[in-house]
Amino acid sequence: MAAKPPAGDPVQDAPEVAAPQHAAAGLPAIGHTLRIAQRQMGVRRTALTLLKVNQKNGFDCPGCAWPEPDKRHKAEFCENGAKAVAEEATLRRVTPEFFAAHPVADLAGRSGYWLGQQGRLTHPMYLPEGAASYEPVTWERAFDIIAEELHALATPDEAVFYTSGRTSNEAAFLYQLFAREFGTNNLPDCSNMCHESSGSALTETLGVGKGSVLLDDLHKADLIIVAGQNPGTNHPRMLSALERAKAGGAKIISINPLPEAGLERFKNPQTARGLVGGGTPLTDLFLQIRLGGDQALFRALNRLILEAADTTPGAVDEEFVREHTHGFEEFAAAARAADWDETLRATGLTRAEIDQALRMVLASRRTIVCWAMGLTQHKHSVPTIREVVNFLLLRGNVGRPGAGVCPVRGHSNVQGDRTMGIFERPAPEFLDALEREFGFAPPREHGLDVVRAIRALRDGQAKVFFAMGGNFVAASPDTEVTEAAMRRARLTVHVSTKLNRSHAVTGARALILPTLGRTERDVQGGGEQFVTVEDSMGMVHASRGRLEPASPVLLSEPAIVCRLARRVLGPESRTPWEEFEKDYGTIRDRIAAVIPGFEDFNAKVSRPGGFALPHAPRDSRSFPTATGKANFTAAPVEYPTAPEGRLLLQTLRSHDQYNTTIYGLDDRYRGIKNGRRVVLVHPEDARELGLADGSYADLISEWTDGSERRAPGFRVVHYPTARGCAASYYPETNVLVPLDATADTSNTPASKSVVVRLEPSDPA
Repeated sequence: MAAKPPAGDPVQDAPEVAAPQHAAAGLPAIGHTLRIAQRQMGVRRTALTLLKVNQKNGFDCPGCAWPEPDKRHKAEFCENGAKAVAEEATLRRVTPEFFAAHPVADLAGRSGYWLGQQGRLTHPMYLPEGAASYEPVTWERAFDIIAEELHALATPDEAVFYTSGRTSNEAAFLYQLFAREFGTNNLPDCSNMCHESSGSALTETLGVGKGSVLLDDLHKADLIIVAGQNPGTNHPRMLSALERAKAGGAKIISINPLPEAGLERFKNPQTARGLVGGGTPLTDLFLQIRLGGDQALFRALNRLILEAADTTPGAVDEEFVREHTHGFEEFAAAARAADWDETLRATGLTRAEIDQALRMVLASRRTIVCWAMGLTQHKHSVPTIREVVNFLLLRGNVGRPGAGVCPVRGHSNVQGDRTMGIFERPAPEFLDALEREFGFAPPREHGLDVVRAIRALRDGQAKVFFAMGGNFVAASPDTEVTEAAMRRARLTVHVSTKLNRSHAVTGARALILPTLGRTERDVQGGGEQFVTVEDSMGMVHASRGRLEPASPVLLSEPAIVCRLARRVLGPESRTPWEEFEKDYGTIRDRIAAVIPGFEDFNAKVSRPGGFALPHAPRDSRSFPTATGKANFTAAPVEYPTAPEGRLLLQTLRSHDQYNTTIYGLDDRYRGIKNGRRVVLVHPEDARELGLADGSYADLISEWTDGSERRAPGFRVVHYPTARGCAASYYPETNVLVPLDATADTSNTPASKSVVVRLEPSDPA
C-alpha cells in the first residue's frame, strides 16, 4: 500500500467501486458542475464567470482545444471545462503566509489534488539555496536572479525554456523570440509528450502537421472513426458535434480498449432529450482493440479496400490517387501482404468485426478519423498514424468537405504555441523571417525536446529550467529520474497560476512567478488587453478575461516575458519589449509579419469568432511535402506483446482530471469514487493472475533492457477492458515509463503500451 498521506490530504487508494456507466452528461453533469463551481467561486461569481466561457466576447476555456460553433449556446462549456474555470477563478488564495507554514518538504509529501485545492498564487516566491521554505520576493529581484543564472551559463544551450499549451499566442511568440535572441532553440513543450507523433506523421505524409478538418466537416461526414480517444472525459464538447453528425445521418465507429460511456450514449445537457430523455446513442460499431493494435487494424482495412477495388469500381478513388499522391505501389504491395493471423493477434478482434467495419467504410463517401493519445503514445505511433493517412488517401478523404484527419488536441492553445514557433526544431523559413523582422541571427542548431531536456538536466548539461505554465515534473515520464534531474539544476522557474508538484521539486534555487489566468482582466499601459488562441482545428480567436485579478501583484505572461527579456538582454536588444508589454496589438503586428496566415492579424481577430488559418491539403488539395504530393507510406506492422502472466498497461485520465490537474477523486463514468490508485483489469485476466476484485497489487513495469519500475499499492478493479490489457491513471503511473521508452521519430513517451506484472501487496 502507499504511505499514509499527510493530515488533510485524502486517502486515494481505497475507493468505492460500482459498475461502469453507459451514458455521459445529463442532469448528473449539471449537478456536479454547479457543486464544484460554487465550492470554488460562490454562487454569484459562478454565474458571472461560466456565462462568459467560450463566448465570442468572453474568454477561451483553459481546458481542452475543441472548437466552438459559430452559433453558441449560453452555456458553451462542459463539466470538465467548468472545473478548470472554477479552479482558476477560485476565491481560495496561496499567500506568502501559506509558504511560511508549509516548507518545501511538506509540499513534496502532498498529493497533486491537495496542492491544486489550495487556490491561486498571489506573490512571487523565492527559494534561496539551502533554504527550507519559499519566501516572498519582488518582481525586480526575481528577474535579477534569473538574469544572474542565465548570464553565468557557459552557453545559452545550458538553459531550457519549456511551454505549456495554455500559453496564449502572444505570450508564446514573445517567449520563443526571447529564447532565440538569448541564443538557444531549447524550447520543449507539452506537444512533445502528446501529439508530436501526429505532427511527425502528418508533416511527412500531407505536408502540414495539423488536422485538416473544420467543425462543420464533422457535421457533413458520413462516417466518423474515433480511435484511441475518450471524448466523454477528455473533450466532452466533442460529443455535441458527434450528436449533430448522427442527426445528419453519420455513422460512428469507436476503436478503444475500454468501453467509454460518452461514446455509448450522450445525454446532451443543453437539450430536453438529454436532460429527461434517453439521450443519443453514438457508436454504431465498437471495436474493442488490444493496446497498440491500431496500425494492424488500419493495414487490414487497407488490404480489404484494395481487394474490393479489384471487383467494385469506386472502392479506391483512383483519380485522387493518380493526381494527388505518391508512393501508392509500394504501399499497396505492403497492404496486400497483410497477414490475417497477425492482424487478429495484434488487434484482438474477429474477422467478422473487421468486415463489418469495412462495409461501413465502403458505404461512406466522406470519412473522418479522429484520434488522441491512444494512438500517439506507443513506440510505433508514427507508422500507425501514417497508416491512418493511407486509409484516408485510398478513398480520397483528404481535401473533401466532410472528410479528413482530425487529431484532437488537449491543452487549449497547444496547437497555437507550435504555430507561434515553440518548437525545438524550427523550420529555416521561420528563422529567416525572424531574422528579417527583428534584426538578429537566431540559432540554427536544433534544441532539446522534453525527453532530451530531462537527460541534459540529469547529466549536468542544462543548468537553468524555465517553465511557462504546466506541471513539468508530474507530466513527464520516469518520475524518479525526472525529479532527480530537476534537483540538479542551478535554478528552476515556474510561471504558474496555482500550486503543483513541480514547485516542490526544485533546483538549488527556485522561483514561482504568479500570473494572470484566462478569466482575469489584463490591463497594461496601453489599456485593457486581450490575447488569442488557436483551437484544435486551426481557428484563431480572441480571449478576454473579465474578473479582477486574484492579486494586484500578478503580471500577465506577456509582461513577464517582456520584463525578463529587458533584464536579460539589456539595451543591446533592438526588440521593442516595453512597447510589446503595453500594447499586445503591436505583438500581433509582428506575428503578422513573420508567420504565414496571420496577415492583417489585428483586423482578422477583431471579427467575432475569429478566422481559420490556411491549410493547403484542405483548401486546395495541394501538399507541401518533399514530393509535392500526399505520400503513401509502407512500414512493417508493429504491435506490443506481453509474456505469459503479464499485461499491457495504458495510462489514462480520470473524469475528475485534466492532464495533471486533479479536480476530484472520482471517475464517475467508470464507477470509481473517492480514489485514484486503481488498476482496471479484465475479470478473466485477473482470475488467471489470482487477483480478486478489491485486492491490492504493486505494478511493476518490465523493459527489454532488463530494467523494472515499481508503482506500489493499487486496488484491483475488475473491468471490461480488452483481454490482456489494463489501465491506470497518470501521473501516478508515470513512474513506470522509462525516459528512453519513446516513440520512434517523435520521441514521445510510450505511455500506452507498458508491459507490467501485478504483484499482490498487503493492504494493511
